[in-house]
Amino acid sequence: MIEAIHLTKFYDNTPAISDVNFRVEKGEILGFLGPNGAGKTTTMRILTGFLPPTSGTAKVADYDVLDQSLDVRKNIGYMPENPPLYNEMTVSSFLKFISRIKRVPKSKEKERLDYALERCSLQSVRGRLIGHLSRGFRQRVGLAQALIADPKVLILDEPTIGLDPTQIIEIRQLIKGLAGEHTVILSSHILPEVEQTCGRVVIINKGKIIAEGTPERLSLSLRGANVYTVTVKRPSEELTEQIKSLPGILDVRQEEGVYSIEGDKEKDIREEISELIVQKKAGLLELRSVSFTLEDVFVQLTTAEAVSEEPASKKE
Repeated sequence: MIEAIHLTKFYDNTPAISDVNFRVEKGEILGFLGPNGAGKTTTMRILTGFLPPTSGTAKVADYDVLDQSLDVRKNIGYMPENPPLYNEMTVSSFLKFISRIKRVPKSKEKERLDYALERCSLQSVRGRLIGHLSRGFRQRVGLAQALIADPKVLILDEPTIGLDPTQIIEIRQLIKGLAGEHTVILSSHILPEVEQTCGRVVIINKGKIIAEGTPERLSLSLRGANVYTVTVKRPSEELTEQIKSLPGILDVRQEEGVYSIEGDKEKDIREEISELIVQKKAGLLELRSVSFTLEDVFVQLTTAEAVSEEPASKKE
C-alpha cells in the first residue's frame, strides 16, 4: 500500500533523510519512530506530496508521489503535528468544508460527516466553535478531517502531542480501531505510544533507517540470551546448582527467592526449569521471560549508532 524507495532529501547541503526504504502493507499500522530531528516529518511530507524528494520516490496505493501526485492525495488522509484548524468555524461546518475540498460526492457528504463525528467522538461538540474546544477535542477534529474522505491511507504525525494522559489513551484506542479499514503510518517519538498501537515499527535516526520489524523481533535480535525471572518459595544453593546443570543454561543468580536465569538464545527452556522446580518441591510462584521493551531497543540502537560514528580519538 505504501512504499518508500531510496528517498533522499537535502536542505542546501544538509541531508534531512538519506536512502530511506520501507513498505507498509494494506490494513497495517506502522510506527515510524525516531528522536526529534531524525527525519520523520520530512518523510511524511514527501509521502503526502507536500515536499518533493531530492532523489528516490515513493508509491501510495500504487500511485507515484511525483508523477501521480493528485491521485496520491486522493488516497491519503493527513494529520500533521499541529492540524491547521479554523477557530471561527464550528466542528460540523469545518468538516463539511474539508469534505468539499476533498471532493467527497454530495450524495455521501452526510454519511461521511456522521461517520467522522461518531468515530472521533465529536457528536457532543459538533455545533461548537473549534476555537472554544480543548486541546484533546481539537486533536480529534484534526483526525476527523483526515478521515472524512474515507482515504485508503492515514498518515498521522505526532497525533497525541500536548495531550494529557487520559486524552492520549483515548486517541490511541481510536487509532488502533482503524487497523484493517485503513493503512496507517503513525509518526512519533513517544515510545510507549508506538509499542501499544503499532504492529510493526521502523526506526529512523539522523535521516537513515536503522531498524525495522515487530517490537518482539527487534527485541529478540538484540538479545544475546533468553532471560527468565523465576520466583520460588523455598530457594536453596542445591536448587541453584541444579538449574545451572540444565542444558542451555548460561548463568544463574539468586536473591531472596528470585532467580535470574540466562539461557541459550536459540532455545526456550522454561518447561525444563519449571519441571525441575516442581520436582524439587521448591514452590514455583512465577516464571516469566524478560524481553527488551521498545524503549530498550530504541536506546540501544541509537546509542550504538552514535558511538560507532565517533572519531577514533574520542573512543580512546
